[in-house]
Amino acid sequence: MNEERRIEIEEVDGVAPPPKARVSDVFERKRDYLEGFLKATPPESGAEAPGGDLYEAVIEALKDIYDPEIPVNIYDLGLIYDVAITPERHAKIKMTLTTPHCPVAESMPGEVELRVGSVPGIGDAEVELVWDPPWDPAKMSDEARLELGML
Repeated sequence: MNEERRIEIEEVDGVAPPPKARVSDVFERKRDYLEGFLKATPPESGAEAPGGDLYEAVIEALKDIYDPEIPVNIYDLGLIYDVAITPERHAKIKMTLTTPHCPVAESMPGEVELRVGSVPGIGDAEVELVWDPPWDPAKMSDEARLELGML
């Protein structure tokens, strides 16, 4: 059982790289279903559409307005229900307040109109104060909940 094993050593200057495997060598190439998808470009959104520069500037203006009783901006608080920019670049805002008896019920819509109306590129701002659906804390963003210690 004591067989002697021998290892032979051969010195070489280099080794040729193995041939690269190609899918086409093994399979016949079929129709590329992603070809049209990969070549397509996303539709350009106008400045007025969500994600557009003008729309985002209006959102940033709304985020600069704070509820005087709650240290959170009105956008993250969930008081803004809709932001629309018309083709004429007028802003239409639907918003609510935390309660109809809110002390700023008279002044807050006017402040929103002034701030949004001052965004460069906005011609006019119109605010519609709505009570339906009523505001509730579920409308707040996660950032607002974190700020208020609700997360």
